[in-house]
Amino acid sequence: MEPPDAAARSAPHLLWLALVLAAHPGARAQVRVSVPPLVEVMRGELVTLDCAPLGNPGHFVLEWFLTDRSGTRHHLASAETQGSELRGRVHDSRGRSPPYHLDSQGRLVLAEAQVGDERDYVCVVRAEAAGTAEATASLRVFAKPEATEVSPNNGILSVIEESAQEIATCKSQNGNPAPQITWYRNGQRLEVPMEMNPEGYMTSRTVREASGLLSLTSTLYLRLQKADRDASFYCAAHYSLPSGKQGRLDSPTFHLTLHYPTEHVQFWVDSPSTTEGWVREGDAVQLLCQGDGSPSPEYTFFRLQDKQEEVLNTNLQGNWTLAGASRSQSGIYGCRVEDYDAAEDVQLTKTLELRVAYLDPLELSVGEELSVHLNSSRTAVTCSTQGLPAPTLRWTKDSVPLADGPTLPLSSFTFDSAGTYVCEASVPTVPLLSRTRSFRLLVQGSPELRAGEMEPKVEGGWTEGDEVKLICSARGHPEPQLTWNQLGGSPAEPVPGGKGWVSSSLTLRVTSALGREGVSCEAANSQGKVSHVFHFGTVAPQTAQAGVAVMAVAVSVGLLLLVVAAFYCMRRKGRPGCCRRGEKGAP
Repeated sequence: MEPPDAAARSAPHLLWLALVLAAHPGARAQVRVSVPPLVEVMRGELVTLDCAPLGNPGHFVLEWFLTDRSGTRHHLASAETQGSELRGRVHDSRGRSPPYHLDSQGRLVLAEAQVGDERDYVCVVRAEAAGTAEATASLRVFAKPEATEVSPNNGILSVIEESAQEIATCKSQNGNPAPQITWYRNGQRLEVPMEMNPEGYMTSRTVREASGLLSLTSTLYLRLQKADRDASFYCAAHYSLPSGKQGRLDSPTFHLTLHYPTEHVQFWVDSPSTTEGWVREGDAVQLLCQGDGSPSPEYTFFRLQDKQEEVLNTNLQGNWTLAGASRSQSGIYGCRVEDYDAAEDVQLTKTLELRVAYLDPLELSVGEELSVHLNSSRTAVTCSTQGLPAPTLRWTKDSVPLADGPTLPLSSFTFDSAGTYVCEASVPTVPLLSRTRSFRLLVQGSPELRAGEMEPKVEGGWTEGDEVKLICSARGHPEPQLTWNQLGGSPAEPVPGGKGWVSSSLTLRVTSALGREGVSCEAANSQGKVSHVFHFGTVAPQTAQAGVAVMAVAVSVGLLLLVVAAFYCMRRKGRPGCCRRGEKGAP
């Protein structure tokens, strides 16, 4: 098979052939042949090799020859002009399937191009008096290789090794011409030689398959570094296409499993802890130990007790959990990485101090309730606890800060002093570590009474029959009872957000009697009682009630006259004609 520049070399050959023919003493005319010097196709495509005599050679014979690798020509087919037609036949297909074929113009046709078709095809034209001419067409058949396969080394590769180790083997199969293989690390091409080198090299082997296609195998060797633990490797097959084009097929990426000794060890508390290392008593505490060696080494956890190691746990995961830490478990804990390949100057043991913060329940100097008398003398309540780190104490009432520290001073007791007092202990350096304790302060005293306005409020006085709602509120301890001097008062109920106040209401209609006497409300408990009178002032009569009174007087007068008349008749009963109708005569 001719090289790619066969076309360039065939031009001088044709020129030389033309000169020889022209110098031949018996030549009356010159025949020339037009053949494409280079034909490039993909495997499986239809190939048509054209051979066209130039000029007017008249009667001629066209023959096709195949030149093998040794240079020997093999007669494939021929065609001869018969009248205006060119009749041809195939003499020898040399076992090709499908066989060669000549079309009506004498062109050699190869169906389904194969790699074995890569040869030089010679077209010879014999034209009697015009002489003989020939030209050569070189056929190149390209085949795209299969998907690139890579087989990485699945073992554990050591970075301690001082020579290059086998990394992976890359295969590109069934291509033509033979592809080229390159290697990549993290997307960058590896420039490695083909000769053995302690830092890295690669080897290649090309195999011709039974189909005539070529397969290439490349093996990469590298001296590995610790940085290669996260590196991504792959290989790529570069193949040729017609017209000087190139193709590329990348393999899947792969990673290596490396063995490298530990250089650094980290040991820390992986729990809700503070920057100072405090953890809350009762929390689950997880200690994590991590060495940067590979594969994962063995970890030994221990606690130092009087400078002696008390082994707690040994595992490959590098974690140990202390469930429900208690204050007695505070102390020095350690982790040791068991890596015998590590350098002597590497510190494989790390320690830390585990500090368990705790806070005991609070204790008050009073019980759940503290009872004092109204305007009684000064007193104080204390709150105490034990904790580590030292807690801070704060007193509040209704979420309002009162005092800091263990003592709460109390004095000048009023009913407003009553309520719930809370002592809160917290540790600022340990979030969520806090406790509370509370007591209720009761202030005993005679009731305090507060009368509400009359509803609705009337401008200019009241009129008989007006409806009015009276409200009376009181507070004290014990809780006072509210009573009215009129029927219909509602039971006492606490006032929302009223700080111990209770209230009762009474709805009634205004009368002249109420205007003179008023309505009283009384609050009483075991400490005393107090009352309030609601006054209405002058109560005007209703207009409709005055007309009724006049009518009632008139009716009363009429009835009185009837009674007098009846009495008069009864006194004259014994006299003739008295009180009789229709009788004439003098009475």
